[in-house]
Amino acid sequence: MERSPDPPTPREVRLRELRPGDPPVEFVARVVAVERREVTRKSDGGRRPLLSGLLTDGTATVRFTWWDPPREGIERGTVLRAVAPEVGEFRGRPEVTFSWKSRVGPASEAELPRVDPTSLPHRPVAELRPSDDGFRVIARVIRSAERSVAVGEERRAVFEGLLADPSGTVAFSAWTDFRLRPGEAVEVVGGYVRSFRGAPQLVLDERSSVRRVDVEGLPPVDSILQAPPLLMAEAERRGGSGVFAVEGRVVALLPPSGLVYRCPQCRRSVTAGLCRVHGAVTGEPDLRARLVLDDGTGSVTVNAGRAETERLWGTTLEACRARLRELPDPATLEGELLEAVLGRRLRVRGTATKDDFGITLVPESLEPTEVDLESTAEQLGARIGVGRP
Repeated sequence: MERSPDPPTPREVRLRELRPGDPPVEFVARVVAVERREVTRKSDGGRRPLLSGLLTDGTATVRFTWWDPPREGIERGTVLRAVAPEVGEFRGRPEVTFSWKSRVGPASEAELPRVDPTSLPHRPVAELRPSDDGFRVIARVIRSAERSVAVGEERRAVFEGLLADPSGTVAFSAWTDFRLRPGEAVEVVGGYVRSFRGAPQLVLDERSSVRRVDVEGLPPVDSILQAPPLLMAEAERRGGSGVFAVEGRVVALLPPSGLVYRCPQCRRSVTAGLCRVHGAVTGEPDLRARLVLDDGTGSVTVNAGRAETERLWGTTLEACRARLRELPDPATLEGELLEAVLGRRLRVRGTATKDDFGITLVPESLEPTEVDLESTAEQLGARIGVGRP
């Protein structure tokens, strides 16, 4: 009887080398995102567990699906060695599936190959797009701040900020404290790009590296944070990415504004005592104003927090709660807020995002302003080609 040929030995590759339909491969990668769920089998209606998420080795980030995973699961940050996974394609990019044919198990940090930064292409930040990976960025830190966020049942620190190079700006979030300080020039390797509220965001985690560099040509911090206001039409054309300023009049107030209640864990708005993430909670009172600004070329939404709302309204959170006890109708408070802000001219600088409803600014500064008639006349004259006498 003729002996069956031995199966080919898997070839060890980096994730950027994965191609659908290739012979068996083997790789080592880190889990950077993971979610466990169950699906219903069509054959018998039973439930089948699976894990899905993202893997990276510094050269690329790929989606994975793991059928019938270990009962104890795996955690974000775990390093895995995968032998003979199925390599498919999702939206033009490779993805891997672990099935009964695959061998997957934990690996050590030492087995994760190091990435040579010089082997990765340099990318201007303005050209970064969601799902990009396997690149390096050289940019200046414009700002960086720590924030506490809920991840499952625990709270974690995430460091958020803004990077800039001559091409533009990009927001970043780092799950490791790289001790980034405004004004520093850095080379970032091992990040990947996701879409956050319609704009690219650079994500850094445990396997990313940040190196201080001495380079010329990067924009100074002040040139980004103190740039003159943009026309709103230009802000819309840019797609809402980065930090900028706009100036316009308040033409509307969007609900929910005024007195709102927030989940004590994730700070999302609570409706009828329910948080869409944490279920039934006791909401904590807060003030907010969702202002629509218009400058004649377009409009943006400004999500003003408690401090800005109190300053514009001239009313504190405590005063609003006292009023509500006397007249238990939140719509009355929202009407009073609208009366206080409608028609006022504001200059707002902050972080912009874009979604199906347009541009939204989260303000870093919000100041009432008046029209400089002389400057406006000069700008109008320049646009229509009329000089001053």
